[in-house]
Amino acid sequence: MRRDLANPRLLRVLNERRLLDQLHEHGPASRADLAKSTGLSKPTVSAALAGLAEDGLVHLVGEVSGRPGPVSSLYDVNAASTHVAGIDIGRDWIRVAVADLCGAFAGRTDGRNTARTSAELAELVGELAGAAAREAEVEWRSITCAVVGSPGVYDPVRGGLDFAPNLPGPPDLADRLHAALGVDLVIENDINLAAVGEHVHGAGRGKVNFALVSIGTGVGMGIVINGELYVGARGAAGEVSYIPAAEEPPATAPAAYDGDPFTHGATEAATSAPGVVRAARAAGLELETAREVFAAAAEGNVAARSVVEAEGRRIGGLLVAVAAVLDPEVIVLSGGVGRNLDLLGASVERRIAELGPLRPRVVASALGDSGVLLGAVAHAKSRAWDLIFDARKH
Repeated sequence: MRRDLANPRLLRVLNERRLLDQLHEHGPASRADLAKSTGLSKPTVSAALAGLAEDGLVHLVGEVSGRPGPVSSLYDVNAASTHVAGIDIGRDWIRVAVADLCGAFAGRTDGRNTARTSAELAELVGELAGAAAREAEVEWRSITCAVVGSPGVYDPVRGGLDFAPNLPGPPDLADRLHAALGVDLVIENDINLAAVGEHVHGAGRGKVNFALVSIGTGVGMGIVINGELYVGARGAAGEVSYIPAAEEPPATAPAAYDGDPFTHGATEAATSAPGVVRAARAAGLELETAREVFAAAAEGNVAARSVVEAEGRRIGGLLVAVAAVLDPEVIVLSGGVGRNLDLLGASVERRIAELGPLRPRVVASALGDSGVLLGAVAHAKSRAWDLIFDARKH
């Protein structure tokens, strides 16, 4: 017999986790129903439920009558017993949500990202986190786990963020966030979390293999393979901003987008929202944002339509590269630029058709600005369950 299976405490915790997973996935159930669905004996189920109820992780939610035998008590997860947080750090906005153990938002605060240094950014995140916790009517310090979605790739050994040119320096943001938030903290690439959010709540739900390509301030990709997030050997899988572009960035590009492949990457320089604005200005349009360019195209402006057509062709080329490597069931387009598939779709499809026989299915994300936040909360919820049951083993 394996030594760990001979440990009564560990066996009890494994049984408790099995019951809690069952309740979380299928909803309220009686002792008899739980015994039937899990294969555990009724005394084992009763003992496990008693332990979970004593610690507030499950509670009685009703009774079942009208069938043979005594009235049965119904148990369910006590979602309010534990809270987690998701944080989305973008160049323009910071979004914080506090959620219960089942992932339902209890409080959310969005704020403009006005920070110019990592110290200011960490302080701002801390303020928004506190506001979200107050809305949820919980103490921030009681949060079991917080997950931060940020541009770049976090190196846990060095404690720094790589490939994050859109964040303010100096490059000590991770340490400052740990200090400002003071709870169990995980830092993950924002587009990876957007893929998690899409897998749980959006167009990736039920898909075993899919990719999310985000085109906004930057360009990135989240990959789900065999139902699991794939990040690669060093966390850099999906950094498609560094794929060589079909066209070089304009010679008049601002210094931050001067085509330096070690800064933003050729694809990001040409295809991101700043690239769209530069192309619009080169076409004689005095517009400030990609949103304005797409609005002008929707209103029939010929120059804006030409810019959008060229953007769709660049995106189509990128998606063919993604399809050739991953062969996903679906590619979800997100981000402030990418989700404009109503305007981009025709040129994307034409470019895909020009490049060969691969025909990836392409859809726009329906999660809006909440994809990263939903993914962060889902990740935090999963980690919180692990932390809770790891503690119960000791």
